[in-house]
Amino acid sequence: MSPLIIAVVVLALGFDFLNGIHDSSNVVATVISSRALPPRFALGMTAVAEFSGPLIFGVAVANTIGHEVVAAKAISLQVLLAALCSAILWNLLTWYLGFPSSSSHALVGGFIGAVVMGAGWKAVQIPGVMKILIALFTSPFIGFVFGFAVLRLITRLSWNAKPRINGFFKRSQVVTTLALALSHGANDAQKTMGIITLALVTGGYLNVFKVPLWVIILSGGMIALGTSVGGWRLIRTLGRKFYKIRPVDAFASQVASAVVILTASLFGGPVSTTQVVSTTIMGVGAAERVNKVRWTVAQEIATAWLLTIPASALMAAGIFWVIIRAFPV
Repeated sequence: MSPLIIAVVVLALGFDFLNGIHDSSNVVATVISSRALPPRFALGMTAVAEFSGPLIFGVAVANTIGHEVVAAKAISLQVLLAALCSAILWNLLTWYLGFPSSSSHALVGGFIGAVVMGAGWKAVQIPGVMKILIALFTSPFIGFVFGFAVLRLITRLSWNAKPRINGFFKRSQVVTTLALALSHGANDAQKTMGIITLALVTGGYLNVFKVPLWVIILSGGMIALGTSVGGWRLIRTLGRKFYKIRPVDAFASQVASAVVILTASLFGGPVSTTQVVSTTIMGVGAAERVNKVRWTVAQEIATAWLLTIPASALMAAGIFWVIIRAFPV
C-alpha cells in the first residue's frame, strides 16, 4: 500500500479508538451512576458488545458514508486525511474540555470541509448530506420524546410496585446496556469502515465500494479497545451533572437510546450516540420532574453540538490546504 493509504487507515483507526473513549461514557454512564454494575465490568462488557455490533447488524451506515455524502470523483486520499485529522483534533479538544460532543458531527463536518476546499460545493451531494443531517439532528429530539414516554409508561405500569422493583431495574441493565452497546457498535464503528473502504477504492485496491471483513474486524476492535479504556471525564458529565440517576432512570434511558440508535443503524442513518443518550437522559428526568434536570449543562452540550460541524469543516479545509501542498495530487 502507498504511504498515504497507510496514513488514512492508521488515522481512521485512531479516530475509531478515540471515538470509543469519547462514546464509552454514553453507553455506561447511567449504568455506573445508578450503581447497577461496577465501572470496569460495565466497560469490558460494553467493549465486547460494540465489537459484535457491525458483525450482527451489517454495514448500512458505512455504505451511506461511502456513497451518499460527496461525489466519488471528488474524493482523494488528501481529502480523507484532512477529514480524519480535523475530526481527531476536535475530539481531543472536546475530550480535554469535558464536552460530550459528537464524533459523528466532527467526521461529517471534516469530510464536507475538505471536499469543498478541494473541489468546491458542486462536489457535495445535497440529498445524501440532508439524509445524514436529518438523522443527526432529529434523533436527539426523538430520543428526548422517547425517553420521556418510556419513563412515564414504566411509572404507570409499576405504580403499586414494592421497593424491591429497584432490584429488577438494576439487574435488567445488564440486558439494556448490552443492547445499547450493540447499537453503538452497529452505528459508530461503521463510519470508520466507510472511510477506510473509500481509501481502498480511491487507491485502486478495491474495484467497488464493499466493506472487507478485515476492515469490519479492525474497526470494531479499535472502538472496543477505546471503550475498554473509558472516558471518565465524560462519564461524570453524562452520569452525574444532569441529575441523580436512579436504576429506573438508567433502565428507561438505555431502552430508549438503544431503540433509536439501532433503528437508525438498520436504515443506514448515522446518528450521534452522544446526542441520543444525552437527550434520552434529559427526557427521562423531565418525565419525573422538569426542574430535576440541570438544563445549564444541557445548554453547554447543545453549544458544543452547534459548533462541531462548522468548526470541524473549517479545520479540515485548512488542513487540506496544507496537505495538498505537501502531497499534491
